[in-house]
Amino acid sequence: MTASEKFTLGLRSFATVITKGVFEITHSSFALIGLAVIFGIITLTARPELRQLGEVKLFSWLQTRQIVETGFESQLDAIDRATASNPQDLPKQQAAVAFWLSKKYRVAPEPLSALVAEAYKISQHSKLDPTLILAVMAVESGFNPFAQSPVGAQGLMQVMTHVHKDKYENFGGQFAAFDPVTNLRVGVKVLQECIQRAGSMEGGLRYYVGAANIEDDGGYAGKVMAEHTRLQMVAKGRAVPIFRPQVAPAPAPRAPESETVAAVFNS
Repeated sequence: MTASEKFTLGLRSFATVITKGVFEITHSSFALIGLAVIFGIITLTARPELRQLGEVKLFSWLQTRQIVETGFESQLDAIDRATASNPQDLPKQQAAVAFWLSKKYRVAPEPLSALVAEAYKISQHSKLDPTLILAVMAVESGFNPFAQSPVGAQGLMQVMTHVHKDKYENFGGQFAAFDPVTNLRVGVKVLQECIQRAGSMEGGLRYYVGAANIEDDGGYAGKVMAEHTRLQMVAKGRAVPIFRPQVAPAPAPRAPESETVAAVFNS
């Protein structure tokens, strides 16, 4: 055997010994890791307080990493606070109304879909046509949930919050006026009472806008009734042209001094 062959054989033997050693060490290491994991699981199972502490620390670490990487804290429950729904999930009639209003008032169809669905739902209890409810919202605020008039009417339905603060008590207080669904429900209740008192829809609208005791309601009742008629046609599947307002609808006019609505409900 030549010197070269001896060197090659020796090198192979050395490599074999090294490979076996690495395998044994690695095998032992994996075994130790496996035992450590099993021991940890048994410990956490027997000591739930340690598991909870570990979960809290892990969540805190992940949250810190999220803030570092994105610049803000992750809130997976934020979607629960959103007043929105998929218009494709609505019945055909309601979807048509939502899309038509979305185009006319330049409002996203998702939040409008939630309001349309709520209007149809609450109409079953209030005995008011859902398209009338939506027409009032359209004329009052143009579907701006944060709208406020010079005399204090607020939200989608422009409810006089300080006059009807008792109606917000079951919703957590007066700030609920800026929650779209709550404002809708309170506004429908006020509108229902106005119509019952007046004995007619048009008369009730005059009460609602605070013009029951004055001659001119600023054309308010006529605007609501006209939009109501258009929405009824849309709901029936008819093609109704869209005439967009040149600017976003201003809050409907109200008598600033007499506060007729307050007088009505306090009498």
